[in-house]
Amino acid sequence: MKTVIVVHGGAWAIPDELAEASVAGVKNAVRAGDTVLKNGGSALDAVEKAVRSLEDDPTFDAGHGAVLNIDGEVELDSIIMDGETLAAGAVACVRNIANPVSLARAVMEKTDHVMLTDRGASMFAERIGTPVAHDLVTEPERKEWEHCKSYHAGVKMLFNTQWGHDTVGAVALDSFGNVACATSTGGIRNKMVGRVGDSPIIGSGGYADNRSGAVSCTGHGESILKVTLARLILFHMEQGDSSTAAAAASLQYMCERVKGCGGAVVLSSSGDWAASFTTPRMAWASIKEDVLHYGLNPKEEFTEMPK
Repeated sequence: MKTVIVVHGGAWAIPDELAEASVAGVKNAVRAGDTVLKNGGSALDAVEKAVRSLEDDPTFDAGHGAVLNIDGEVELDSIIMDGETLAAGAVACVRNIANPVSLARAVMEKTDHVMLTDRGASMFAERIGTPVAHDLVTEPERKEWEHCKSYHAGVKMLFNTQWGHDTVGAVALDSFGNVACATSTGGIRNKMVGRVGDSPIIGSGGYADNRSGAVSCTGHGESILKVTLARLILFHMEQGDSSTAAAAASLQYMCERVKGCGGAVVLSSSGDWAASFTTPRMAWASIKEDVLHYGLNPKEEFTEMPK
């Protein structure tokens, strides 16, 4: 089976000053995940590696660089899912964890549960020896937070006008024919304490099933939750749609039904992939058959040979 990996760095109106760094970040992440696949690693290992790269990059709203809630605190959400077994792990409202995607995987592999939140997730992280991080907040984010301390004002500014710093994710197909997905986010700036969006919710922020494919979503979390976007995309694929057609139809439905914008990276079990979005921009990258594809603006795609 030919390996494939696709990553995104969030669907929103990425400003010009972040455009170059956003593209560079997703290219670095997709190369990291592709290296895992080329060395015979699993799709699960590849999406975790790719998302960790994005969590470590302060350009993105995940891990280092996450946005702040109304109290000026970081609260992180993440999910990872194995398409072979439908095993999944998720964490929500975790703090001081640089790589919540890896904590989500630990929930999947080391507990009998699917999701842990807040205090329980922190207790579990401490028990398994997850390092504590105290450097997740960047100075630019602290300044942005100071300018906008009302949750309602934040939602109006971030999503009604499509200026929402948002979510990272990845999907992959390995040489064994298995797919996986992972999604990670710091959520909405100035969100209420304890707010959880779509990212850690199975079927909304991500889903993976060898019988259809894998999806990682990005965008307005409340809208994505209402239409269970990841599972909706895979439903269309199960009806015979291509990855591109399934993503387009599902994003259009979300726009029409709940007035929500967003994006997704999609991968079928046969290796057909797509990166689609209804926001002004989404940084994305993929590698298939040793060709790196990437883009930022609508209907834009560049290619180069992986380094």
